[in-house]
Amino acid sequence: MQNSFKQGLRTRRSQSGLWMSLGSESSVEIASLCGADWLLIDMEHSPNEVMTVMSQLRAAVDATRCVVRPPCSDPVVTKRLLDIGARNLMFPMIETAEQAREVVSWTRYPPHGIRGISGVVRANGYGTNGRYLDTYTDELTIIVQVESPEAIRNIPEIAAVEGIDSIFIGPGDLMASIGKAGVKEDAEHTRLINEGLKSIHEAGIAAGILGYGQAKASEYFAAGFDYVAVGADTWMLVTGFKALLGAIEHSRAE
Repeated sequence: MQNSFKQGLRTRRSQSGLWMSLGSESSVEIASLCGADWLLIDMEHSPNEVMTVMSQLRAAVDATRCVVRPPCSDPVVTKRLLDIGARNLMFPMIETAEQAREVVSWTRYPPHGIRGISGVVRANGYGTNGRYLDTYTDELTIIVQVESPEAIRNIPEIAAVEGIDSIFIGPGDLMASIGKAGVKEDAEHTRLINEGLKSIHEAGIAAGILGYGQAKASEYFAAGFDYVAVGADTWMLVTGFKALLGAIEHSRAE
């Protein structure tokens, strides 16, 4: 199946995504049925493990729209995620071109990288796909996150690394990296995001960011971001439940 998410990045089509942190295949199935252009299955800040990620890939209506973020940038975890069939990976906390080259090498078999080989994994149909070794990179997407001023400055070099398909700005950690963790709005933070967006597009690749809610997501799309995480399963449950309970409490008090 063609990687619809990667095709969207190549054509710079606007894509709205949902962040999945509950470790629940039901959440992924529901989100994919609701029409999300892409889903992020998170392992960095969630209880997900390789087996739960595999279950969620199976639950998705179109698994090619699923991006998996490993718990850290690590070659062994990367190999295991690729073997279970993850086609889109987002590596957190990439600061330099050297780190970007490293993560790409983990996704390629020798002589182009260091990925270990197995002939009977889910990614190659448990050995039924005889063309996998020749075609696997065609539908593989590698995204790196930049989350500090240094990383923002290094975007031109990071984006030039062969195999990097897109760069995703992490606004929360970027705010923390300038000593303002938890601050909602800040001029320096906005300047760094705009600088990063400009550099990513000058490099000729798609730019992504996280911006929950209609107002923030619309702001980022209007600024030129190609794909935005517009909400999350946890965030939507909290906001939805609080809004409903608050409205009921208000009506009871009238």
